[in-house]
Formats: sequence, structure tokens, C-alpha cells
Amino acid sequence: IAFTSFCSWGSGLLIEKYRETPKKAKTINVLNIVLNLLILGVFKYYDFFVTSFANLFLDGDTDGLLLKIILPVGISFYTFQALSYSIDVYREKLKPTRDIVQFFAFVSFFPQLVAGPIERATNLLPQFERKRTFDYSEAVDGMRRILWGLFKKVVVADNCATYVDAVWSDIGSQSGSTLLLAAILYTIQIYCDFSGYSDMALGSAKLLGFRFRDNFLFPYFSRNMGEFWKRWHISLNTWFVDYVYIPLGGSRNGKARTIVNTMIIFLLSGLWHGADWSFVAWGGYHGLLLVLLILFNRNTKYEHVVAYDRWLPSFKELGQMLLVFILATIGWMMFRADNMGMFVEYVKGIFSPTIFSMPDIAGQNALLLMIAICFIVEWLLRHKCHGLDVRGISFAGVRWLVYIGVCLCIFLCGGHTENFVYMYF
Repeated sequence: IAFTSFCSWGSGLLIEKYRETPKKAKTINVLNIVLNLLILGVFKYYDFFVTSFANLFLDGDTDGLLLKIILPVGISFYTFQALSYSIDVYREKLKPTRDIVQFFAFVSFFPQLVAGPIERATNLLPQFERKRTFDYSEAVDGMRRILWGLFKKVVVADNCATYVDAVWSDIGSQSGSTLLLAAILYTIQIYCDFSGYSDMALGSAKLLGFRFRDNFLFPYFSRNMGEFWKRWHISLNTWFVDYVYIPLGGSRNGKARTIVNTMIIFLLSGLWHGADWSFVAWGGYHGLLLVLLILFNRNTKYEHVVAYDRWLPSFKELGQMLLVFILATIGWMMFRADNMGMFVEYVKGIFSPTIFSMPDIAGQNALLLMIAICFIVEWLLRHKCHGLDVRGISFAGVRWLVYIGVCLCIFLCGGHTENFVYMYF
């Protein structure tokens, strides 16, 4: 992280120095991009590609070929964050900083170092350059956000993980209905785990006087997969759009080129998540879903959250959200599987005759209740930034009852400690 940060910081200064010589500035920018991606590639993808090559041409023999290097925590996140700086300096979206301490603080800022969100230099770096003063209202909202993130992670995600891991560890002996329930619970787990982390990161930053951009905006309340990807892991998706999709031409060169560019960014997104073909398949699957929307002109861009001016969604909106959840669940099964063979085995297990039996839900009543509370709360506050954004409630007693209730749930219903899912990426 020190080396890649230094290279990105130095490249920004050199790009500015040779601004009047465009060819030199471009060369410096390209070299920094290649260097950063090469380091990421060696640590994260070298063994994966060598193993794939050996399976194709060497009968799987990898003796002496693998590096078996430990993956640095957060490398995918801080690499993209550092790259955004040098690229934006090259594009003249911001001036390079000469303060190396501020730049290193920007890259390694602890709330989001290990699992994002991927902050842009244009947003975060200037916040290190100006004086910050304590803001009581911002700090209180930061605490609320941390509390809600803890609830989603500790109460919902970690309890889901216990059930899901047990089912995935012994697929062959599970009924189809149990496998289906575990797939649904993993869909909930990964959302509550990652969005919970993001809530805690944003809340921690607010306590210190920093403002991150939102990384999740209630994605399971989306009406199509296009809207889903505008609400899920927003910092990564906008990174790929700004630095890959648009430079490739975006949607400016006809439908065919739009489809190709869409598939490229989703395949890259899948590979970014992990060095395995199951992640590539997951990215390709979501790319194809977006391609279908493009082909049939159904990629509607919604301005407001679902049921913006109503308490409940219409039957059409309910059906749309259910379809998005089902499609996302299929994708998350690929994501959770160790390989595509495991995914196929899991799907076959679901569609066995035992799918019509009762799933094994013994002892899961509390978990199902906590999931219901989580999604009901987020539905009621879907117009806000997070599920505990109760600033509109004027009666302090009600707010404190909410805080105490969430705290009690965390202490009484918390699951076994589980690592954050995205710490592995």
C-alpha cells in the first residue's frame, strides 16, 4: 500500500509538471495504471491464471509454478482508490496534492480501507486539506448509522451465516426446500453484511468530520436489475462506469457497442470480486440480465425510490421487486459457490422432489423475526439514507426507545462472530 500510494502520488505531480506535453503526461498516467494493476494482478490473480492454464495444458500440474502469496487486506479497494486520483489529475478534475501525508491518509483512511466504499479523490482528498470542526448533529447521525450497521451485521448477517454455512458445507444431505431457504438467507446475509459495513464506515467517518458518498440505497427495493445496480455497491459500479465504461464509448455508439461495453464492465466486476471462474460467471450473468433490458428497451431509469409517495407498492411494483430478488438470489448462489460445479450441484439439489417439503427452520424463529424487522424498518425509511435516519421524529422519547431497542437486539440476538464477507476481496 505504501509503494502503490507513493507511485500514484508521484504520478499526479509528474502529470501536472508535464501538462503542456500531453504525450508525456499520458505516458506517466498509463505507466501508473499498469503498475498498480500489475501489483494487484500478481497478488490476487497470478495463481488463479496459472492454475487455469495448468488445467488446460499441463493436466493440472502446478508444481513449482504457484506463488501462494498472502493477499493484502483491502488491496482491491485501495488500488482502485489510488488509481482514481491519478486518472482524475490527468483528466484535470482536480489539482495534485504536494502533501504526501494527506494523500497517504486519503488512501489508507481506516473506516473504509479494508472493504470500501471506494472513495474518489475529488470528494475525499479535499476534506483532508481543510480544517474540520465538530458538528454535533452530524456526529449523532454518524452514531445512528453505526448502530444500524451493527444491527444488520451482528443480528441479521451473522445469524444468517451460521445457517447458510451449515447448509453449504453439506449440500448432498439437504432437502430442496432447505437449500432454497439457505439461498434466500444468503441473499439477505450478503446485503446486511456489506451494507452494514458501509453504514459503519460512513458513520465512523461522520464522527471525524468526513462525508462519504452512499454505497447502498436499499437495492432489494429495486424494480429492475438496472436500478438494482444503481443502488448496490454504488462506489464500485460508478468507478467502473467512469473509468472503464465511458472511456470504451459507453452508450454513445449504438446498441451493439453498448451491449459489448456492458458485458465488459460486468465481467471485470466479477473478476474484481475474486479469482475464480464462479465470480466471472456471476458477473457475466448480471451482464446478460442488463443486456436483456437494453435489447428490449426495458432499462427504465427511475427518478425516485419505489412507492415514493405511498405507504405500499402497487401489485406491479411488488412483482417487480420480487423478480429482482429472485434474479439476485440466483446470482448470489454463483457468488457463494466455491466453483461452478458446486453451483450446479446446489441448483440440482433445489429442484429435487424434496423442494415441496418443509425446510429445516428449527430454532430460526428469532432470525426470521429480526429479518422482518430489518426490512420493514428499511421500507419505512427508504426515502432516507439509512434505516435509522430518524431525524424527522421530533419526540426524543420515541427516538431513544428505538435506540434502546436496537441495542438490546444487538446484545441479546447477536450471532457468532463472523468476518465481513468483503474483507476477502
